[in-house]
Amino acid sequence: IVPVELVREIGGRLAVDGSEVRPFDRDGAVEVARWFRARGVGTIGVCFLHSYANDAHEREMREVLAAEHPDAVVSLSSEVLREYREYERTVTTLVDASVKPRVMRYVRGIAERLDAAMGRAADGGVPFHVMKSNGGVLSAAEVVHQPITTVLSGPAAGALGAAMVAGAAGHERILTLDGGGTSTDVSVVLDGEPTLTTEGTVGRYPSRIPMIDVVTVGAGGGSIAWVSPEGTLKVGPRSAGADPGPLCYGRGGSEPTVTDAHLTLGRIPPHLLGGEIPLDAEAARTGIAELAGHLGLGVAEAARGILEISAWNQANAIRQVTVRRGLDVREFPMVAFGGSGPLLVCRLIDVLGLPAVLVPRDPGNLSAFGLLSVDVRNDDVQTMVVADDGLDLRRLAEGYAGLEARAHETLDREGFVPEEHRLLRSADLRYDGQAYEVRVAAPAGAVDAGFRRAVVAAFHDEHERLYGYCYRDASSRGGHAHRVEWVNLRVTGVGPIPRPGLARTPVDAVAGAASLEGSRTGTRTVDFGAPVATAIHARDLLVPGARVAGPAVIEEFGSTVPIHPGFVAEVDELRDLVITRQDAP
Repeated sequence: IVPVELVREIGGRLAVDGSEVRPFDRDGAVEVARWFRARGVGTIGVCFLHSYANDAHEREMREVLAAEHPDAVVSLSSEVLREYREYERTVTTLVDASVKPRVMRYVRGIAERLDAAMGRAADGGVPFHVMKSNGGVLSAAEVVHQPITTVLSGPAAGALGAAMVAGAAGHERILTLDGGGTSTDVSVVLDGEPTLTTEGTVGRYPSRIPMIDVVTVGAGGGSIAWVSPEGTLKVGPRSAGADPGPLCYGRGGSEPTVTDAHLTLGRIPPHLLGGEIPLDAEAARTGIAELAGHLGLGVAEAARGILEISAWNQANAIRQVTVRRGLDVREFPMVAFGGSGPLLVCRLIDVLGLPAVLVPRDPGNLSAFGLLSVDVRNDDVQTMVVADDGLDLRRLAEGYAGLEARAHETLDREGFVPEEHRLLRSADLRYDGQAYEVRVAAPAGAVDAGFRRAVVAAFHDEHERLYGYCYRDASSRGGHAHRVEWVNLRVTGVGPIPRPGLARTPVDAVAGAASLEGSRTGTRTVDFGAPVATAIHARDLLVPGARVAGPAVIEEFGSTVPIHPGFVAEVDELRDLVITRQDAP
């Protein structure tokens, strides 16, 4: 990410435990700072060996840069990612540094416009938070110092909104599917919280900051259908985007897309946004027909093939976030949202064996709603690689105490009184010889022998759940002792923010049945494998207790839900659509 000719070294060395082997070369640092300034390099990432254990040398480098190159924007690895593995820590720091100037300008510009538009309140201004990829928010004033934490934060908001809606409906374990114009994002929610990972990437660069574990595939409404050199049908990952968009937009698109296939089969109406944007069905059909000619298929066959491939692309993404975690996808209902998210849910129920799919009200707005349901959240990590049988409990307690002090400081700056602070501990452990760790929750309270036993037991349990085995008895069949190693200590500081409520209406089967006829806006021919006359329903006229059996299409301002033959959609007390197979238990 940085050309080798712009990399400079500084004399000095720290040992793995943070002790100083050679002192920091301040004269050399001054020379390097002036070198960067003379060449107009204004964004600098600082990453010194073992600075996760002791940040003194990196802080000295920042002081030199502040004195010799005051206009430089600087990121320290000990602040971005206080964790070992030099390559990952360095690249994460450099990604943070590379986006910091733009993020600072962008966020400060919004803050200035907010103040100008709404005036400064007595408490200092309008509260302004920015979504983070870990499922929390942070004030704009704080986030400009750690912009790497906002990467992939958009999909994170959708997963949180889905978790809240599903939790209100009584589901603590769900899959989430956020379908847009360019891509589809999927994740998994366990115990009401989206799962996290520190093994994400930004393009081809590893980014080890905590983020909601989202898998993205090029399977959105604008994904382009094309014929490979081998003569097979492909869908995505290229996308027509919003401009020029699919053929049916009539804005210069030249290749058929998933949206064109839906329109050709009648599964979406000939307009978007309640009629505000008309769609050109003939242009869509002409594009699909040209593609079908290359494949030797009929127009409807080609359109169905496009949607089938798109559904399998989405299904494979869902398997990535479930099977690799040792989870059985058949045990999870799914929440589908986004403009195109609900379009293929009936097929996904069949492909994956899902028990049900929940489509919330206004599915196109669920990510925005998710932004209103998240707490202030900040993560701190400290590497401490030590074998469990040689663990110094005093040192372990000091490690957690230091992380908790930093978490309290951040929450204090965010305006939370101490009584509101909530601290969550976790730890990364592994067996001796393993290259990667398993993260487990760590209990609150005293860091003593009982704390240690609880964390190690949780590690054995989670390792067995993920990989099918563990070394709880500390020995393998060959007799070699498999020691447990502690690798990273983690503390997440949470400042709770009031969440919006969700209105409930009691289910009334009689009223629901009455609304079914009142919601019907017409009939059109829809192809679900063969053309069939299909009832069209306006979703906002369906009340809790309504039961729509397929074939049917349920339309609303921002999205459409095709109900295939053999499926049924029921409206629950939150006005969610709950879609199941008609013969499902």
